[in-house]
Amino acid sequence: MSFSAADYGFMARALQLAQRGLYTTTPNPRVGCVIVRDGEIVGEGWHEKAGEPHAEINALRRAGAKALGATAYVTLEPCSHFGRTPPCADALIEAGLSRVVAAMGDPNPQVAGRGLDKLRAAGIAASAGLLCREAEELNIGFISRMTRGRPWVRLKVAASLDGKTALNNGNSQWITGPDARRDGHRWRARSCAMLTGIGTVRDDDPQLTVRDIPASRQPLRVVVDSRLETPLNARILEGGGVLIAAATEDAKRIAALEQRGAEVVVLANGQGKVDLRRLLEELARRGVNEVMAEAGFKLNGSLLREGCVDELLIYQAPVLLGDAARGMFNLPELTELSGKRELKVLERRMVGDDLRILARFA
Repeated sequence: MSFSAADYGFMARALQLAQRGLYTTTPNPRVGCVIVRDGEIVGEGWHEKAGEPHAEINALRRAGAKALGATAYVTLEPCSHFGRTPPCADALIEAGLSRVVAAMGDPNPQVAGRGLDKLRAAGIAASAGLLCREAEELNIGFISRMTRGRPWVRLKVAASLDGKTALNNGNSQWITGPDARRDGHRWRARSCAMLTGIGTVRDDDPQLTVRDIPASRQPLRVVVDSRLETPLNARILEGGGVLIAAATEDAKRIAALEQRGAEVVVLANGQGKVDLRRLLEELARRGVNEVMAEAGFKLNGSLLREGCVDELLIYQAPVLLGDAARGMFNLPELTELSGKRELKVLERRMVGDDLRILARFA
């Protein structure tokens, strides 16, 4: 399928609109829609929040009667099933559109090509694949949940130039500057859940909330705490929205934590630790698309060893902390360089005085 320069331009606009739902659509995907008639945009819309109208419906409402015979550019295949809202494919058919261009097919097994098939059966020229890669990046967590049954996991680390994340006594606040910390809150805001470990809760007493930028919702906060050692006065327990993953059935401790508003799930592996893969599956079951882990070097290492990390988000400050300080990841010693894990750096950017690196495993 070939697309014109105008097609690319209108889909790029639809992707811009989809970006507006970056922080708000979870557990739904971020979707934008542009309706064009005779070369002019007659309606635009994006999905703003789960349970509210989808992007196509918002665009159709703005287009009104001008949608008849028009082309819709939508960043994700229109849905064909009844969820919280009626099928968008039906609405596009009823509006009398002549053509629908989707950036990508819907990975949801309930849709998976059925939306485009329904449009074609109604006589609408329907195609997909225009700016597909950009659309996939926007919904990388949703795709992961639908195709792998687990969220996309982004491991965030703030480190010194010599790769240290905390002093030997656990003190880590603050290695990076205020600009980098504010930028980190933007990544928090797009995440469905924040993940940390009991060591970080004890050492730093974090809130793990979005604070430095405006936020209409807070991500679920998840603590990996095998022995249920989270202090009852920990700041992370304030305000609810906390899930504690444990490996022990201590009814008294569970009751005390639940009294503080936390939910406890027991997911033990054979070593008496939290089964991290099962935890990710549990989060996916709860509709979590993207997880950002902000933990210490022990949990960071465990997440990496167990294949639970998809992406590294590293902020490196121009400071040195020395050999005795704690590293980024608690990983076993390599005796051969052939055992190294290779990464593909997607982005390098200065954020204030600190370097931000976004990398994925090759």
